[in-house]
Amino acid sequence: MKIGLTGSIACGKSTVSGYLRSLGYHVVDADAISHSLTAPGGAALGTIRTAFGDAVFDGDILDRRALGSVVFGDTQKRAQLNAILHPLIISTIESELAAHDTPDTLVIGDVPLLYECDMAHMFDRVWVVSVPLSEQIARICMRDGLSREEAIRRIDAQMPLTDKCALADAVIDTNGPIENTQAQVRALIQSIFPRRKA
Repeated sequence: MKIGLTGSIACGKSTVSGYLRSLGYHVVDADAISHSLTAPGGAALGTIRTAFGDAVFDGDILDRRALGSVVFGDTQKRAQLNAILHPLIISTIESELAAHDTPDTLVIGDVPLLYECDMAHMFDRVWVVSVPLSEQIARICMRDGLSREEAIRRIDAQMPLTDKCALADAVIDTNGPIENTQAQVRALIQSIFPRRKA
């Protein structure tokens, strides 16, 4: 069974996917795929340089912060970057999901832009990781060293979290001790496989 795991930036999705990995489930990580496409020698680098120029590169290495400053402040440029990366990411995710999908276990697709990229149909169920907006902003500022305004811009660049929660099959609240988050995950797994320990 294929589970889509999503949320918004700094909601704790990596914590949840890490816990699922620790339980032995295979996780297909969209961010890791994106990083590999934009790492030195990555398949998307040439097209990104053509589209955005040398200013977002340090030699042959993509300057992710510089690129982020460009795309998070300009809807058109963000759409341009997405048009380069998303088809490559989606085809890789589809291949990995197919390779690990079996009826008696879960394969997890950790996909931040699952709804934005219209990928819900690729999964049997979608779980959304959620946290209050104030906590989300605080986490981004602490994690990425951004100002409150920059954090809000990054949040606003994604589909509203409330909309994702409304569409989801389940919502995992990470605004508490990690043990609470883990308990929610185990309960969701047991709702799918009632006779099996999560």
